[in-house]
Amino acid sequence: MSVRQLTINILLALALTTGAAVAEGFSDTPALAERVKSGGLPPVAERLPEQPRVVGGDTIGQYGGDLRISMARAKDTRMMTVYGYARLVGFDQSYNLVSDILESFEVEDARIFTLRLRKGHKWSDGAPFTTEDFRYWWEDVANNTDLAPLGAPIFMKVDGEVPTVEIIDAQTIRYTWQKPNPTFLPRLAGPRPPFIYRPAHYMKQFHAKYAEQPALDAAVKKRRMRNWASLHNASDNMYNFDNPELPTLQPWFNTVRPPQQQFIFERNPYFHRVDGEGQQLPYIDRVLMNIADTKLIPAKAAAGESDLQARNIFMSHYTFLRKAEEKKKFKTLLWNTALGSKVALYPNMHHKDPVWRELFRDVRFRRALSLATDRDEINQVIYFGLAQPANNTVLPESPLFRDELQTAWADFDPDKAEELLDEIGLDKRDKDGVRFLPDGRRLEIVIETAGEDTEQIDVLELLHDTWLDIGIKVFTRPSQREVFRNRIYSGDTMMAVWFGVDNGIVSADMSPGEFTPTRQIQYQWPKWGQYFETGGKAGEEIDMPAPKELFDLFRSWRVARSTDERAKIWQRILDIHADQVFSIGIVCCTKQPVVVSNRLKNVPREGVYAWNPGAHFGIYLPDTFYFANAVK
Repeated sequence: MSVRQLTINILLALALTTGAAVAEGFSDTPALAERVKSGGLPPVAERLPEQPRVVGGDTIGQYGGDLRISMARAKDTRMMTVYGYARLVGFDQSYNLVSDILESFEVEDARIFTLRLRKGHKWSDGAPFTTEDFRYWWEDVANNTDLAPLGAPIFMKVDGEVPTVEIIDAQTIRYTWQKPNPTFLPRLAGPRPPFIYRPAHYMKQFHAKYAEQPALDAAVKKRRMRNWASLHNASDNMYNFDNPELPTLQPWFNTVRPPQQQFIFERNPYFHRVDGEGQQLPYIDRVLMNIADTKLIPAKAAAGESDLQARNIFMSHYTFLRKAEEKKKFKTLLWNTALGSKVALYPNMHHKDPVWRELFRDVRFRRALSLATDRDEINQVIYFGLAQPANNTVLPESPLFRDELQTAWADFDPDKAEELLDEIGLDKRDKDGVRFLPDGRRLEIVIETAGEDTEQIDVLELLHDTWLDIGIKVFTRPSQREVFRNRIYSGDTMMAVWFGVDNGIVSADMSPGEFTPTRQIQYQWPKWGQYFETGGKAGEEIDMPAPKELFDLFRSWRVARSTDERAKIWQRILDIHADQVFSIGIVCCTKQPVVVSNRLKNVPREGVYAWNPGAHFGIYLPDTFYFANAVK
């Protein structure tokens, strides 16, 4: 056993046996010394929970410094919630669920969840974090029709039933469902967690049940809101990090209200983690988030203006960044990714035009598009041959992987594609070789993008030529992400290009929700996903056999009692997904360039850059990253 691990074990043992008194042995950052000395902040012994979480990077770190990162939009303040990765439970680097904000949790029969908080844990403003914060969210937010007209969120329901919620004491709460809810804990550990608690002491000032009416009316008028519910919701964006006054449990908190060109995140003096020597985390004092055009972010990274950068950095920038490394004193790491496909196409089966909707719902058409995609060419031209041509499915690292899942309908076979198109009845062409739709219009597909990823545009340029060879004309339409998504949801978009499934390294015990019509954000069937998410209050009921079977399998998975049973359900889901080509994957197993300052330590040289599970950098706990004086 290493000295560092022995130290961690001793600290843990002491914390478990003697509680708050042990906190006397913990140490504080010099950045807070003056505030403590002046009485503006309690000593670290009074700021930490009685039993803080002990974590550690490769080495014990040093305090201080500003971490510079770049983002493309002011809304990306939310990425600090992702990177901070303070969760009730979180994934460790082996993708096991472990307690984080929670001191512990117990699960019985996959349906009874007992959560225990850390005694003495506090919000970033010093107020106690207790089960009252959970009660407030459940009773006064999630089940308040003014704040949540659709009722409790779907992840809190099993077959439409909400749990029984019991407040045991100030640190213990229990959720009980009649049937298993295996997605509950993984959702809590996600990159965009469903916050099942709120800082009640802060939010009650905006709630009609608790606030003095004259003060509430004045606040509504000052903020120019329609009513108290609008004010409450606007002040309550735990994920977005856009309200500097909203207390948080993350390692850093935002101090700047958007829109701005720079956001400053300061350390949370009440953060609940310590390192193996008892130093309260995070090591880094501040995170400076600079807003820049997506096209400029790689150049800013190459100029040494970012200390940690992966967002808006692509493989097409890798050679450029490597050339700048020595002069600018940073390194460019290549991390693995977990995307089922780096780029995927999503035919919208809810397109408003009935002719196109029927065509996109014809599996022969989707198969033809896949067969006319030259994945090998795309891999060589755009990814330097480092990727692997594949469908949008699970990766070889997944225990559910089979070769045929990646190769079904994925060979480049334009002759077969043309046969399928002729079979559908699309056998007539104009003088340019473009086929006609049944109503006489040219077969012209507009593929829409969010305009954020240059690789996607490059893929579409290559795709244009091979699809035109089989008689399909392609146009591209870029737009801002919000517009892009809203057009898909409304049925205005014919086809979208985006990333593949977030988690290609799933196991049988992980939710198959990404492969089944359960989310509006699934661009091939947004209205079916919305129908599920809203309990049938919005969207459309599934009206196709294969998607309906996928949904039924998802429901079966949720009540399955064993891993073997869940694995069998998964295999059927993956078989349907591969055969029906609901999305068209291009390549998988790509690398993600990660720019890291030579002074920034504890950042893994090898890692997995994944949205879910992993929260990009979050799973590696950036609060343990630190700056060293030596430049190596």
